[in-house]
Amino acid sequence: MKENHQILFEPMKIGSLELKNRYVLAPMGPGGLCDPDGTYNYRGVEYYVERAKGGAGLLMTGVTMVENDIERCALPSMPCPTLNPLNFVKTGKIMTERVHAYDARIFLQLSGGFGRVSIPSIVGSTAVAPSPIPHRWLDGVTCRALTIEEIKTYVRKFADSAEIARRAGFDGIEIHAVHEGYLLDQFAISMFNQRTDEYGGSLENRLRFAVEIVQAIKERCGADYPVSLRYSIKSFIKDWRSGGLPGEEFVEMGRDIPEGIEAAKLLEAAGYDAFNGDVGSYDSWYWSHPPMYQAKGLYLPYNKILKDILKVPVITAGRLDDPDLAAEAIVSGQTDFVGLARPLLADPQLPNKVRAEKFDRIRPCLSCQEGCMGRLAKYAQISCAVNPACGREAEYGLSAALEKKSVMIVGGGVAGMEAARVATLRGHVVTLYEKSCRLGGVVIPGGVPDFKDDDHALIRWYERELAELKVPVVFNTEVTEETVRLARPDVLIVATGSQPKVLKIGDADNVYTAEDVLNGVKPAGDRTIVIGAGLVGCETALWLHDQGKKVTIVELAPKILALAGPLCHANHDMLHDLLVFKKIDIMTSSYVAAPVEGGFKVRSGGTETVVPADSAILAIGYRSERSLYDKARNLVPEVYSFGDARQVSNIMYAIWDAYEVARSI
Repeated sequence: MKENHQILFEPMKIGSLELKNRYVLAPMGPGGLCDPDGTYNYRGVEYYVERAKGGAGLLMTGVTMVENDIERCALPSMPCPTLNPLNFVKTGKIMTERVHAYDARIFLQLSGGFGRVSIPSIVGSTAVAPSPIPHRWLDGVTCRALTIEEIKTYVRKFADSAEIARRAGFDGIEIHAVHEGYLLDQFAISMFNQRTDEYGGSLENRLRFAVEIVQAIKERCGADYPVSLRYSIKSFIKDWRSGGLPGEEFVEMGRDIPEGIEAAKLLEAAGYDAFNGDVGSYDSWYWSHPPMYQAKGLYLPYNKILKDILKVPVITAGRLDDPDLAAEAIVSGQTDFVGLARPLLADPQLPNKVRAEKFDRIRPCLSCQEGCMGRLAKYAQISCAVNPACGREAEYGLSAALEKKSVMIVGGGVAGMEAARVATLRGHVVTLYEKSCRLGGVVIPGGVPDFKDDDHALIRWYERELAELKVPVVFNTEVTEETVRLARPDVLIVATGSQPKVLKIGDADNVYTAEDVLNGVKPAGDRTIVIGAGLVGCETALWLHDQGKKVTIVELAPKILALAGPLCHANHDMLHDLLVFKKIDIMTSSYVAAPVEGGFKVRSGGTETVVPADSAILAIGYRSERSLYDKARNLVPEVYSFGDARQVSNIMYAIWDAYEVARSI
């Protein structure tokens, strides 16, 4: 173990409970991990055990409802101990006993619910809240204020759920949450809480709900039963449904830092044993669930404030997968524990790999949120873009092939590399062909912006995995029908990717693809027009603007990012808001009509505008490159095509399709 990483593996206590190291599986919604009676299913057991096996000292489960009458959720969406306590104890005990076998500890995260931020696909079109306030997602929906009797019911249900959890072997409870704008946070924030009874008005009254919960749990389960709190010291709310960006000056409408300090002191005094801290809210969701556009370790400056005022430990998540950054954060007094949610979806073995100094073998999280938050919101199912087995570990793992086959893979993008990795692990004899001089395909230009560096980290990870597996890689070779005929493989996989779509604008010779500009093959100049406002176009525009270029985005559709997806709305909203905040010119319902001296003519409706530009950059999509598949599909007993060669999509589906096919050969 590296000397500077030793702090990550030193034991520390939360309350009277000692944890073997400082790594915590941070909580994420357990979509797909429970049954209709609110109990964990076998997928849930395997999911948490896999993270315990990977070396985390403490596991935090995701949102667990304490009741399902006041805020009724469609089941199975999240666990709920009070629906079937006996069965919850039975399945929970199986989970906790297996987790404890790895000397890990596990807290059950209990939630007061969504309130105004309820997910329509789970809760429907009605919602509760502290007061009659607008719903976060549904236009025209005003939330119903909870009655005092309902609040008392919630408090009792928290105590009931904690008692059930303790019987099931959970080592403690995390309360969800005076954080992110969930129901308890709505009570704590004056913007949302307009009550005039004992649960509204002063800060003490607004925190009464959260205080009564921890007191009820301690009374029921004992003072030494640990209870941590998911907590946001600052909300970053600029207005209803509007968040503030990094570096933006705005008036905080939610909880500001001075109030956050006072609230934390009151909540610690009430009996909370740890603070699992971050910043943000559903109105500024790109703080609570940071995309790649946020800095690594973004919560550390805020949790340093908590560390300075609290006696109990502080847990910090937020893009902290770099062990050097994580260790330094503990040494410098910014946090006590390192929370990892998405990175442990991508690679459950991260803590063990850090301990063994195998940093280069850690599969990186891309912060794309395609497989995790995006799928949770849309399909109530947790997964990971780069780890297809996440959330279905037992049923979707790899097994040795019954018959060893020779597998010829054409194309060294992520689809081809994943297929080569999986097929080799299963015992097949694999050769990977790539027509260029390096692996990575379209992810190479896609990862050029500094905020997309984890995309390049993924390429490096694949290169190391293939080298470790001794997979032969043949570079600078374009495979033809004749190549296939001579090789005579048992299986041919065509993962030849895609090519950028091109567009001729008059006789202009300064029109380039985004791929060529990102790769440094063509110059953007000091002023440029980016044609196309999908994900590639908007990210290219942001990257060029940050280099000091004058950028204009021209999009034929009436709004930007209309065809980019499916994007997690945190990623979508932050990219959109950054373009506006940085004053990048955006022309929608427009197209570039013709080149003119010193620029291009842009037409919108019946008007024409001349935009000065040294270049025009095309980001109008990709087309599949599948000519080899069409020619060679009948030459080999088994032939498959996936990734962009089958259908242009994203990194997640390239990897998932490759995994699905290669695990079945």
